[in-house]
Amino acid sequence: MIPKIFIVEDDCTIRTELETLLTGNGYHVFSVTDFSKTIQQVKTENPQLILLDIKLPQESGFSLCSGIRSFSDVPIIFVTSCSTDMDELSSIMLGGDAFITKPYNTAILLAKIASLLKKSCPKTEQEILVYQGATLHLGSSQIEYDGHTVELTKNECKILFYLFKHAGSICTRADLIEYLWDHQLYVDDNALSVNVNRIREKLSSIGLTDFIKTRHRQGYTL
Repeated sequence: MIPKIFIVEDDCTIRTELETLLTGNGYHVFSVTDFSKTIQQVKTENPQLILLDIKLPQESGFSLCSGIRSFSDVPIIFVTSCSTDMDELSSIMLGGDAFITKPYNTAILLAKIASLLKKSCPKTEQEILVYQGATLHLGSSQIEYDGHTVELTKNECKILFYLFKHAGSICTRADLIEYLWDHQLYVDDNALSVNVNRIREKLSSIGLTDFIKTRHRQGYTL
């Protein structure tokens, strides 16, 4: 599948430059032109990555990032002329995955896009992982048990992928955070707990109770 990149940029010149750059490097591109419906368009287009400016006509990039994070873990790269430390910190705290200032270096931007796309969906020669009767389908981000299936978000799928690959061993919180977000300094440790709790609720809904076990002050294990 060719990744789709969603561009939220109101400067026509920069938007066209990004479209040319990305399509020339093999990506599908969708660019926003009606900024009053950005969130709805994200839901409709279901992109694999978003390039997001901060200063926009209808709603700021910070506000849009917060709104997108309420329903999606899609990687978000801020590409903006806002260059203060507070701008960058705000982008991270709201759930952004990278912060690149204009004028951007095209090679660095493409490298960051490729890196985030690689991390956003775990790839393995095995598209299906099985443990204790539970089947994790990586391609469709689903887990199946006893004939019942539940959908997973990208982060939930990545957490389960990591736990499945290390089944029987204790996965420390630090290792999971590094695998998921890569930058421990800017991650609220509570975010991992929230994700694990959501996974447990979904697992319970298909009959998998006590599948993920907590090891006090150590981490998690299957």
